[in-house]
Amino acid sequence: MGKQARKPRADVQRNRAALLETAQRHFMEHGVGTSLEAVAKDAGVGPGTLYRHFPTREALLAAVLQTRSEELEARRAEIDQLDDPEEALRRWLRAMENYFGSFSGLPEPLMTAARAQDAGNPLTVPCHILINTTDEYVHAARRAGHVRDGVNGYDLFLAAVSVAWTMSTASPDQESLGRLRDLIEYGYRAAGE
Repeated sequence: MGKQARKPRADVQRNRAALLETAQRHFMEHGVGTSLEAVAKDAGVGPGTLYRHFPTREALLAAVLQTRSEELEARRAEIDQLDDPEEALRRWLRAMENYFGSFSGLPEPLMTAARAQDAGNPLTVPCHILINTTDEYVHAARRAGHVRDGVNGYDLFLAAVSVAWTMSTASPDQESLGRLRDLIEYGYRAAGE
């Protein structure tokens, strides 16, 4: 007879939930560079408990982002209903910009994770999933003649991260932001578009 996995104790589950909720609040208020010791203290646990659940800042950030990914998944489901692959790609890029702009300072660890070739960084796998999803939208738009050869999901993932970074640090006006998005779109369009 096989062993059944034991359910984590109630206090362990409660501590994890408190850490995630508190970390999300701290990330929103202070950015991803917030003090992890302050997160632990505000969650009512010691630093050791935080590090048992989340051994690195990236592990905590990945877990918090996972709790926020439902909204991005809902946006993707809406986008997947579109008949226009060019518009689907455009909307997906905006959805990623909003997701990447969730917390001040988030673009930098995401860019680092996207470049990582090993799964040692807990943000690497989620980034690669987003890159692959972006690639799907790119390929569909390319088949429809809207995206030039040579452009891939990684390129546009980085473009969305860059726009999110610009939005969080430079506070551009809407006209400048629109021009930045136009430049990116012009760069990936197929000739004659």
